[in-house]
Amino acid sequence: MRISDRLGWLYHEKAFAREDEGADPSFYASPRLVSHLDAVALATVESLIGALAVEPRPAILDLMASWDSHLPARLETSRVVGLGLNPVELEQNPRLDERVLHDLNVDPTLPFADASFDLVLNTVSVDYLTRPFEVFREAGRVLRPGGLLLVIFSNRLFPEKAVRIWRETPESQRVHLVEDFFAEAGCFERPRCFLSRGQPRPAQDRYAGLGLPSDPVWAVYANRLGAARVRPDPEALLPPAEEPALVEARRARLPETLCCPHCGERLLKWAVPQTPFTEWDAEHLYLCFNDLCPYLVRGFTVMAAQGNASFSYRLGYDRERDRVSAIPVYSLRQLRDGIVEEH
Repeated sequence: MRISDRLGWLYHEKAFAREDEGADPSFYASPRLVSHLDAVALATVESLIGALAVEPRPAILDLMASWDSHLPARLETSRVVGLGLNPVELEQNPRLDERVLHDLNVDPTLPFADASFDLVLNTVSVDYLTRPFEVFREAGRVLRPGGLLLVIFSNRLFPEKAVRIWRETPESQRVHLVEDFFAEAGCFERPRCFLSRGQPRPAQDRYAGLGLPSDPVWAVYANRLGAARVRPDPEALLPPAEEPALVEARRARLPETLCCPHCGERLLKWAVPQTPFTEWDAEHLYLCFNDLCPYLVRGFTVMAAQGNASFSYRLGYDRERDRVSAIPVYSLRQLRDGIVEEH
């Protein structure tokens, strides 16, 4: 495995060790014809692929494929190849034109000619790669100039098969691991990031009653060098922001209504933590604790694009000074213990 001196200290051999070092084909021998994300997250994955696949009738390689490649029905393709470990799962995938059984952790070489595909897709599987640098170089080799490598992941995994460095890296930092895989390949443009987090969990989901949001969806993607290709900003996939005129009108009435300019929900009185690091000169602020507020939901993507993955912000209001500000958060539960007045 060829890794630059800059990263060699981090990605040592033990970084890719697993709790279960048994043969992967044995672990995945029983078909798992289940969804690994909730319905809202899966719809986001499908929309993301549809938005970024701009080529007419692209040829697609689905790495570590299973029974669903999450391709939108409207996406017309010229060729879809699924490379995976379980023949039953691959046979159940209706979008595949070709099915290839291949263990990338044994042999990261992709059995395809150079410049064969427009899109190489890896969905919720990058955490199981024991030789990711080689796989990413191979993905670059089989992509046509300007083609896209799209890597999508969430926070669910089989811990016994996930590599050590992935398990031990906080969720907010795993994006940077994938960015390193891209950088070391040496054949991609600078990768871009997308994060959908905080969206409502489907009502029929078994965890819906616990108040948990939908599964987060991270994506890191980049074009192969060699040809310019413009792809849309996937921010449009997030819940729409309120009309600017409506936000401004609500902002003007904020001192009297104490309602969030972005979602219209009532702000809650919140005690500012008194610590040596506190920069606020107020005892209380009013915060929007609506977990579906567009300001919060879209903020996760804005922060991810700036390199602060898994962070967003809630709207805060200083009533005495009539001042609005962004209060950083890394989870939906954070700050709630400071609420001192619900209504």
